[in-house]
Amino acid sequence: MRVILCGALALGTMAAQADSAVQYYEKGKYQSAIAAGVSENDAAGYAVAARAELASEMMRQEPCLACLQRAESYARRAIAADPGLSEGHIYLAVTLGYEARIIGVLNARFRGYAEKAKTEIDAAIAEDPRNAWAWAALGGWNVAIAHSGGKVLAGWLYGASLAAGLEDFRKSFAADPDNLVLRCQYAITLAAYDRVRFRADIASALAKAIALRPQTAYETFAQSRARALLATLANNDSATFDALVRHDQGYP
Repeated sequence: MRVILCGALALGTMAAQADSAVQYYEKGKYQSAIAAGVSENDAAGYAVAARAELASEMMRQEPCLACLQRAESYARRAIAADPGLSEGHIYLAVTLGYEARIIGVLNARFRGYAEKAKTEIDAAIAEDPRNAWAWAALGGWNVAIAHSGGKVLAGWLYGASLAAGLEDFRKSFAADPDNLVLRCQYAITLAAYDRVRFRADIASALAKAIALRPQTAYETFAQSRARALLATLANNDSATFDALVRHDQGYP
């Protein structure tokens, strides 16, 4: 009995000293964050696991569909555990967007990825109208649809528009003005749409991201990408800039 009790106390001490899933994520220990999040077996834990899997995927040199599918699974488990947690819906929408870029436009359209992503974004905003990530996701969705479908088709099929996307991003920045990742995402989204037309806005967003102080390992990574993008933009190296944008959007 004494041995068992001592063992239990030792395990309890180790658990108290171990980082939480969120802390692992903040430090960039994504596999540990995933394991810890899954072990928590609740909506918040699964949401962190999805976020960590996405962060790990964004840092890869080449996109990984299987990794995104794991992130999708964690996001769906977060939603199943608590549909009222906006993060689960956000990470599912984001994951579907990245998956769509890998499988191709026609395949994604056939599977209804755009509609499914929009449903999840709408659910996130309904649960948390001040969620900056949700508004950024909606902004990215609107701009991407407007870009791929054209003004008329995007509006007719999906009710999407460039103007709506820009307004969504403004709401995102108002909700979280010091979030450097959102500034990076805005710049990349505009660059993919029209880097010439939005050059000044892209440069401004990247400069803002560089000026802000990173709070997590992923923010440090995102800031490094912002520096690379701004440098190539300033040097008028269009080919490299476009390649960086395409890579950061998750295209194979």
